[in-house]
Amino acid sequence: MSDLKKIKEEFLLKLNQKLNLTDINQIKSNLFGKNGLISSQFKKIGSLAENERKKFASDLNITKDELQNLIDTKIKQIQDAEIIEKLEKEKIDITLPERTFVRGKIHPVSQTIDEISSIFSEIGFCVEEGPDVENEYNNFTALNTPDNHPARDMHDTFYLDEKKEKLLRTHTSPVQIRTMLKDKPPFKIIAPGRTYRSDSDQTHAPMFHQVEGLYIDKNVNMGHLKGCLNYFIKEFFEVKKIKMRFRPSHFPFTEPSAEVDIGYEIKDGKIIIGEGDKWLEILGCGMVHPNVLKNVKIDSTRFQGYAFGIGIDRLAMLKYGINDLRAFFECDYRWLNHFGFDPLDVPSNYRGLSR
Repeated sequence: MSDLKKIKEEFLLKLNQKLNLTDINQIKSNLFGKNGLISSQFKKIGSLAENERKKFASDLNITKDELQNLIDTKIKQIQDAEIIEKLEKEKIDITLPERTFVRGKIHPVSQTIDEISSIFSEIGFCVEEGPDVENEYNNFTALNTPDNHPARDMHDTFYLDEKKEKLLRTHTSPVQIRTMLKDKPPFKIIAPGRTYRSDSDQTHAPMFHQVEGLYIDKNVNMGHLKGCLNYFIKEFFEVKKIKMRFRPSHFPFTEPSAEVDIGYEIKDGKIIIGEGDKWLEILGCGMVHPNVLKNVKIDSTRFQGYAFGIGIDRLAMLKYGINDLRAFFECDYRWLNHFGFDPLDVPSNYRGLSR
């Protein structure tokens, strides 16, 4: 029996035994180390006769590959077995009761959404929801957004296909479209939820939260819109008086359109909402564009209405003194423990929203 065949049979027997990683690494060193058995066989090639050299080199390479592949397989088997054993030991039965009870906190965004819903429900608004993944028609076209509008560009919108037919909604206005398509007026809804835009800094995040409002009926006008927003802002910030102004603006889905500012002052380093000599932009609004009503098969000669959009994260920052939007999404329990809310303290108007 040749030396090569002896080496192969000897180590095949060893590798078929129950081994650990230390054993495997020792075998690997004995075979392929600097002075290993296989390495030594390669050194013999130069001393062989020319007619023997080719066959010996071929057999040696085959033996080397077989042993190397078997070693690699054994190492993977051992590593996989160790991982499975570790997972079994570390497995936690999540159905077991908690050993030490720690009361959690409601996130400021969740609290703010509950506060907004509570306020608008008092004046007859229903809460509607829709999918985060939207089609282009509901997100843009039905809302009277021109084909060349900057909001449609990829640097502002997260598209999910090459044809730009599916996207992550850039606002919750598509919920208005879905609601009006499936039912008949009048409509009086708010649509809170997550929205997505390609933007990220101290006051912007690629995922954020908005609430859209819609009221469609006969004889609805800007006076109704102003009264609704005045009521909401006073209730949300829990103040008796509020300075509010409407500035002309432009949105594709409303005409006329306006930005709404509220008065505030800085006192002891804090923003005090209500009255003051400074102005803070808080939301956008306007009368629903006739083209939007036409796109959802509503007769704009009989029905009209208003719509508004508010940044929920921005409202939470203003009301609760949070100065960095990124902290909302960092999952820091210390931050949540400070800014969070008692889970049993459900917001309601009659006893104060945030108390």
